[in-house]
Amino acid sequence: MHVKNTWIHFIHQLQDDICAALEACDGKAKFIEDKWERPEGGGGITRVIANGNVFEKGGVNTSVVHGEVSTEMRNQLKIFGSTWFACGLSLVIHPLNPMVPTVHCNYRMFELYNERGDVLDRWFGGGTDLTPYYLFEEDAIHFHRTYKNACDKFDASFYTQFKETCDNYFVNWHRDKERRGIGGIFYDYKRPDAKQDIQFWMDLAKACGYGFIDAYVPIVERRKNLAYTDAQKHWQEIRRGRYVEFNLVHDRGTLFGLKTNGRIESILMSLPPTVRFEYNYQPTPGSEEDKLLQACLHPRDWLKEDEEATIVWAKKSNTC
Repeated sequence: MHVKNTWIHFIHQLQDDICAALEACDGKAKFIEDKWERPEGGGGITRVIANGNVFEKGGVNTSVVHGEVSTEMRNQLKIFGSTWFACGLSLVIHPLNPMVPTVHCNYRMFELYNERGDVLDRWFGGGTDLTPYYLFEEDAIHFHRTYKNACDKFDASFYTQFKETCDNYFVNWHRDKERRGIGGIFYDYKRPDAKQDIQFWMDLAKACGYGFIDAYVPIVERRKNLAYTDAQKHWQEIRRGRYVEFNLVHDRGTLFGLKTNGRIESILMSLPPTVRFEYNYQPTPGSEEDKLLQACLHPRDWLKEDEEATIVWAKKSNTC
């Protein structure tokens, strides 16, 4: 019970702090809270922001749910046991200005029990990824560096592992392996052991969860007042369509929510307010839109590119 209560407290505090940071960034809109209960067990707190100076639509949700392992869960999700518990935070923010990227963040813990209530299994998962509409390479570098710094405090290999997992998860496989955005970090099914115990994984989630504020808010502040055109808004809605495709076709979190009779309004909160699906739409080769698309086709090592650019700049400076 101590583990569950500690995790629940962390998730609810993280929700409060992220919402406060985003409200301050927007300067106008406030989150509206909707508490809900799940008939099979548990409930959640959905907080939605809309029609702000910066954020067109977004949600920062927490859920603390439990129930019996159903036949559908066994068949579709390969979860075996008697009962289960899950608690996590999930957020998606869709800005108004296409120069500001969409962002997704999720951190969670899952427990599985036998008929006596003993813990059969426990795992942690989470991550944060960025989906820009126009590519500002310095923003991509800042975002990835923030998460590398957070991960390096726990294991120097984590960032590389988690980035690769993220690059290979948020993919529209039906569109020739096109990535949803420029990635970030993603980890799942991390089970405590003698080397990396429960506290280790909780501390990692805390560092990465609060890392969201450090990684995303400075980018928003840098881009939120940039001018944009109707054509650029059009491109944003085209790319939002790709976001919808991933969430409805491939996302495991969406599938889990639907298979466990989750609250539909909260599950589909991640969908943007306006999208476009145009037949065989292709950006003009060499355009800024095409530059973004090319960045989503193949994963990039943003931090290595930054280091190489710094070395080249230093060499040029030394020859002056």
